[in-house]
Amino acid sequence: MSADPRGSADIAGAATVVLDARDTVIGWSPAAGELLGLPAAEVVGRPVSAVLDLPPDAGPGRRTGTARHRDGRPVEVVVTDCPLPGGGAAARILVVEELRRSREADARLAMLQGLATRSPLGLAVYDTDLRLVWANTAHDHEVGRPLAEYRGRPAEELYPDGVFLGTGPRTLGEVMRRVIDTGEVFLDLHFLGRQPSDPDTFHLWSCSYYRLQDAEGRVLGVCEDAFDITDRHEAQQGLALLAEAGRRLGATLDVAATARAVADVAVPRFASRVTVDVPRVVLEGGAPDHGPATAWVRVASLSHAPALPDPVPEGAPVVHGPGSPQLRSLASGGRVNAEDTLVVPLRTGGAVLGLVTFVRTGSRRFFDGDALALADELAARAALGIDNARRFTAESAAALALQRQLLPQHVPPQSAVEIAHRYLPADDITGVGGDWFDVIPLSGARVGLVVGDVVGHGLQAAATMGRLRTTVEALATLDMAPDELLTRLDDLLSRVPAEDPGGGAQRAYAQTDVTTGATCLYAVYDPVSRRCTMARAGHLPPVIVHPDGSYLFPDLPAGPPLGLGGLPFESASFDVPVGSLLALFTDGLVEARDRDIEVGLDTLGRVLGAGPAPLETLCDRVLAALRPGGTGADDTALLLVRTRELEARRVVAWDLPAEPEAAGRARELVTGQLGRWDLDELAFTSQLVVSELVTNAVRYAEGPLQLRLIRDQALLCEVADTGHTSPHLRHSSVDDEGGRGLFIVAQLVQRWGTRYTPSGKTIWTEQAFPADRSPV
Repeated sequence: MSADPRGSADIAGAATVVLDARDTVIGWSPAAGELLGLPAAEVVGRPVSAVLDLPPDAGPGRRTGTARHRDGRPVEVVVTDCPLPGGGAAARILVVEELRRSREADARLAMLQGLATRSPLGLAVYDTDLRLVWANTAHDHEVGRPLAEYRGRPAEELYPDGVFLGTGPRTLGEVMRRVIDTGEVFLDLHFLGRQPSDPDTFHLWSCSYYRLQDAEGRVLGVCEDAFDITDRHEAQQGLALLAEAGRRLGATLDVAATARAVADVAVPRFASRVTVDVPRVVLEGGAPDHGPATAWVRVASLSHAPALPDPVPEGAPVVHGPGSPQLRSLASGGRVNAEDTLVVPLRTGGAVLGLVTFVRTGSRRFFDGDALALADELAARAALGIDNARRFTAESAAALALQRQLLPQHVPPQSAVEIAHRYLPADDITGVGGDWFDVIPLSGARVGLVVGDVVGHGLQAAATMGRLRTTVEALATLDMAPDELLTRLDDLLSRVPAEDPGGGAQRAYAQTDVTTGATCLYAVYDPVSRRCTMARAGHLPPVIVHPDGSYLFPDLPAGPPLGLGGLPFESASFDVPVGSLLALFTDGLVEARDRDIEVGLDTLGRVLGAGPAPLETLCDRVLAALRPGGTGADDTALLLVRTRELEARRVVAWDLPAEPEAAGRARELVTGQLGRWDLDELAFTSQLVVSELVTNAVRYAEGPLQLRLIRDQALLCEVADTGHTSPHLRHSSVDDEGGRGLFIVAQLVQRWGTRYTPSGKTIWTEQAFPADRSPV
């Protein structure tokens, strides 16, 4: 494109001066007169130096100089000296341009030459028939041939399978025809097609189209500007892929689901097929081990190309054979790019958690530098997600195992109640929590029922739950009343470390528990009196279902949650008909995001009161109604008991005076009752026991005494009095006159203890039955 951009019309209208051999002006154009304000009559016949100052040694060609305007001002000009060989009287012609306008014309020329030869923007001009009439060098490179070989061809013939993305016109013909017909301008249309010089690769261009018209407004055709944005688009796609990977990889804490998210993100935008393999120990939450005996599992496999079936299904073991890219990646500790396969290790903290394999087909068969960097970043994010999932799996498994070990593994049969229970951990996202329950045998054939909840989830909540359960069991065996037990438990949890003089915090006791917000419900049921006493610390009350199916939630004082300290707890006692159901539960059973707690409580009561059924069946019905699918936002503990009564034939009681003769009377009564129960083998031991207990009561207590025998899982012997002083086991010296009786009793029985009552205390003992005697 070497023609003067001013064109022939511009040259014809230029300022020209015709000189003879003596540099006398013999011709003066109107344009020259307009430029300098001098008519031809005042200039013709005069030397050219009268109006132009030129370098003295100037020869043919372009040079700058100064012309004098009629008003006296200088005008900087560019003069082109054109000799005229054989021109007769005229020796040469001077073409005079104002310097400013000449420089503008040169800039336009440079711009047009740059667009035509150096611009990276592909330019093409199509006529009204949509045939190519002109294109620049960048367009020639894109087509791969010089313009002369493809001039006159239609646009859609050059790009037969190209299409515009997004809404609006889809083909080149549609866009260009609309531009010609309506004059509409299109900017930044994204055109996807195959470059003629690279037919195996799809490219993306940003294209603009506008109509070309002459000075009279006649439509000449349409101009196309196109810029290849394939690399930029792929970079944006890579960033979008990484953003999606970051969002999806952090949405789950499951190793297999995280691996599948990697495949879902990468196929088909980055690779045609993706597989992810991890050691089985990682899948189970353990630390990776890459020894020779390492077992690998394919946890994800996704293919976009039908011709790439994966011979190893998800979940199946996989073996990486000798020479495979996967084995080479493990051996080298880095990625392996082999033909159309790229293997990248999932590495974090120096350990390889797995391998991700990318396979490409077709036009994007090979992985270039940008693809390798993107694969490395994707693998790094995947490794972090898998490691988080692995750690969560390990912690959840440890917490669940700890909690299950801390919960009752086997609840022995109780004479007082029939028992069934369920425990369900929270879902995989929330994790295991601190819900717990327990059934504690107590003296006098009574039973302690407890359920509690520790705020939070994970190992800390499970460990705190274990400490609470152990503490409650220890306090319950001391025969504490429910309100007193919760008071002691609250006191233990509300203690704080003491400050030592040196400024360091020293624990005032071996184990400080700083838990706050834990809740607990403790109930004691007596099958002899059929009376139940309860107290609760911020926990939901139980539901009591009577034999007729009616149910109620007892008006039980709430009490504050454990760990607040200093606030009182109250107990409530009430009679429970034989055959009633007591359901103790944590809030995870009745609370849900989509359900009010009152609805959950009402549902629980209706399910339990629907009709008689085995307790195991009732537990399943409750969970099906309130925890369908077995998952929820919180742990669930359910303890279901049906109350029983000890028959009168198994319990006998006598009132005795507080006199020395009471010991002999007690021995006679016990011997006679054991004979009626066919337990004569226990008569001698029982006589010694009751004799000692009654004697101590007469000596150290006041008021009437009561002696009671209970035939339960063991032979229970109880002596109640009105005193509040508990006897203590001690070792007497050889010169002591007393102090040996209780020591002897302790050697004769399995267990013994003291239970305080509102009217005094009760000393109790348990003796095992002979091997050939039934407990009942």
